[in-house]
Amino acid sequence: MMRVQPEKLWWTADELAAAKLPDLPGSKRGINYKAETFGWQQIPGCARRKAGRGGGWQYHWSVLPSAAQKALLSAKQAAPNAPMGRDLAWDQYAQLSQKAKDIAKARLEGLQHLELLVAAGTTHVAAASEVGRLNGVSVRTVYNWLNMIAGVEAADRLAYLAPKHQIAERKSQPDRAVRPFMDRLKSQYLQLAGQTFRKCYRDAVKKAKAEGWPILEEKTAKRRLEKEVPRVAIVFAREGVLGLERCFPAQIRDRSSLGALGAVSADCHKFDVFVQWPDGTINRPQMVAFQDLYSNKLLSWRVDHTPNKVMVMSAFGELVERWGIPRKCQFDNGREFANKWMTGGTPTRFRFKVREDEALGVLPMMGIDIHWASPGRGQSKPIERAFRDLASDVAKDPRFHGAYVGNRPDAKPENYGSRAIPIDTFLKVLDGGIEEFNARDGRLTDVAAGRSFDEAFEESFATSVIRKATDEQRRLWLMGQHECKLNRQNGSIKFQSNVYHSYWMSDHPKREVVARFDPEDLHSGLHVYDIDGTYLGFAECQQKIGFFDLASAQKQARKTARIKRAQKQLLKAQRPLSISKISADLDAIAPGSEEDLVAKVVAPEFGRKSASVEMKPLRYHSVDDPAVTAEHEAIICELSARLEAKATPQEDANARFLRFQAIKDRADGGERIGTEEARKLRSYMETAEYQALILIYEEHGRAGLGG
Repeated sequence: MMRVQPEKLWWTADELAAAKLPDLPGSKRGINYKAETFGWQQIPGCARRKAGRGGGWQYHWSVLPSAAQKALLSAKQAAPNAPMGRDLAWDQYAQLSQKAKDIAKARLEGLQHLELLVAAGTTHVAAASEVGRLNGVSVRTVYNWLNMIAGVEAADRLAYLAPKHQIAERKSQPDRAVRPFMDRLKSQYLQLAGQTFRKCYRDAVKKAKAEGWPILEEKTAKRRLEKEVPRVAIVFAREGVLGLERCFPAQIRDRSSLGALGAVSADCHKFDVFVQWPDGTINRPQMVAFQDLYSNKLLSWRVDHTPNKVMVMSAFGELVERWGIPRKCQFDNGREFANKWMTGGTPTRFRFKVREDEALGVLPMMGIDIHWASPGRGQSKPIERAFRDLASDVAKDPRFHGAYVGNRPDAKPENYGSRAIPIDTFLKVLDGGIEEFNARDGRLTDVAAGRSFDEAFEESFATSVIRKATDEQRRLWLMGQHECKLNRQNGSIKFQSNVYHSYWMSDHPKREVVARFDPEDLHSGLHVYDIDGTYLGFAECQQKIGFFDLASAQKQARKTARIKRAQKQLLKAQRPLSISKISADLDAIAPGSEEDLVAKVVAPEFGRKSASVEMKPLRYHSVDDPAVTAEHEAIICELSARLEAKATPQEDANARFLRFQAIKDRADGGERIGTEEARKLRSYMETAEYQALILIYEEHGRAGLGG
């Protein structure tokens, strides 16, 4: 059912005060106070700026009190033929097509011609006849035009002369009957990652037929949905917050006032190139880079297997050592930037738990303001634009032919995986690419203005006040950070299996401190600070029994993790039946007599003769029981020996591949293979070894593998 509306929909404060409506003040000042109190301007679709002279605000009649709304509806029913208000006339004129506006303009010009003829002495009837002849209409039509502007100011006549059939409000058919159908359709369509409209419409039709509801044609239903639901609401419902943000233009920020080193931005980028490292590892390298936000110049960078805090600290150290201390830093919310070495004590990190008593990181201690990019918003990080250039220019360099992997899984080149670039070659090309990126002329940013990023940076760097690092600050960024408590007896520090101590530490047992160290040389000692950043002293390494550097310790941790995963897979292979299956089998077995329930306990002992073993009842052991640990190690050794005995002696990767490929060829040829062979083949085809050798086999055959 169509909602009844008054003749005039939009009202200014002056018009509401003059209308003397119930429950509304009788002055403009009172109306404005009421609008501010009840937040009329914040109600979506119910407030707008008044066009034309004077400006001000107009409010939709729906925000008025119910008594005032009833009064407006009563006035419409009492005077249905009341003349249209000038504001409404101009509002409706603004919504007309250009063709309708041209018609109104022609009518106005005709009436102005009529007035000139009458002023020159022509009779009114003759003047109307002449205007009708010139415009191709009858005299009656000209008089109708005159009736349309009766009592209207000359400045407003154009709006009243617009075609009435286009100004008239279309009256929609009552929709109460199809409301259940439309509610069902909208509820399914307005969902995150929702189905297509056509699918939702078909489902709604099925539901309507089952319930006996009237339905609409598909195109009609789509038009009605788009009319009832604003486009922004549809995007928000189906695409979420990210879709909603795309409906509005991004904020434009001015960086011309920053100056060189006024602020820097840092982020990580993974190159689409296969690189071979000195240890033989092949993967895609990742780079962390710092960019000057004023000029867009890349100031420092580092490359490693994966992003980590050590490479971030190294790149930051080069930035400060070579150029100076920036005033502000904008970071991504990754763990490599939110680590406590760098940003400890910063209350706005998106990562890690923030404690009030945590040690200050390097940046807060150097007085650098830290800003974090919003998670999931690449457009808030200007350095992403530089990474896009490097991804196109460096990753596709001709010297990387065969090593480029494509920027999407479905965009791999035909020679994918055929080559891996040595890391030295990659670093050389990357260094040249970054140098070219900074020196390229014709940059169109407001700061560069046709120059290069290098020139824009150098101009500002020469005149800006740059903070240089002291020896104490230089020691901060070159060292990692470890929060700990001094030994309760002697005040020593145990870190990475090394013990650090100096005589002064014996006077501060159980004190909470921050130990700073060189990640690449743990044996060089620790610089000990109080939790508030006060320097306490140096601690020498007393026991050199640990790893030589933190990177080696991290590699050992990764190796231990791989061993754990392998043992889990081994245990899974040795337990083909699940515990639920075993429990079900046990329940299915009928219990025997009481005589059969006599406990017969056998405690397994390895490495001894059975005749000399004293039988003991089994018992539960703690995790740290040495006996249990010894038994576990013996079992693992025995299983490993069995697996090694079953393996093909002296079988290298190529021979193993050819053996499994022969099984696959037999299966592809229709020959029946055993269940165990099929299981082993499936497991082998999922390994990295098979994925690498199959490319060589497909291109060169058995000859490429020495077969």
